[in-house]
Amino acid sequence: MAKVASAKPPRNVREAAATHFGGLARTGATLAPPRVTTHVGGYTMDMNNVGGTPGGTRTFLLGLIMTIAGGYLLFNQVQVHGGYWNWSGLGGSGRSFGITLLPLLLGIGILFVNGKSFAGRFLTYGGALVIIVGIIANLDIHFQQTSLWNTLTMLVLLVGGVGLIVRSVMPMMKQTAASDEPR
Repeated sequence: MAKVASAKPPRNVREAAATHFGGLARTGATLAPPRVTTHVGGYTMDMNNVGGTPGGTRTFLLGLIMTIAGGYLLFNQVQVHGGYWNWSGLGGSGRSFGITLLPLLLGIGILFVNGKSFAGRFLTYGGALVIIVGIIANLDIHFQQTSLWNTLTMLVLLVGGVGLIVRSVMPMMKQTAASDEPR
């Protein structure tokens, strides 16, 4: 009858890893990656967490959720209306959108004749810029009527979320100085 060797339970995690992973622990390798740290401005930052702070990831995510919720609620209360193009210098009083199309159309026409023309590109881009600026300049933005409680909730969510995001990415662990260490 053959004698069966009795298996001893492992004494520590390293022995358990050696038997389970086929000698991984004997080679000096570890199961978890080592902590990567760096020193910036007198602070120790752990590169595995947001901003080098333990728990910084949760703070960042909470701040991001609060910022998104507050921004959505705030922008949901804003109404935007378009108005007339009243540029007193370009078209007098009344509507003056047509005159802003002239440089754009002239530039496009020059570019069809000569695609490398600086004047054509300048007029095209300048005319497009004038139209975009005119659209933005003639918008009327109004905040809808709401209660003070709703307004404060929106602003606290928005500003508090931004504050949590900034807090999560700033280092919080003070580096120990050589003079502070016991001898």
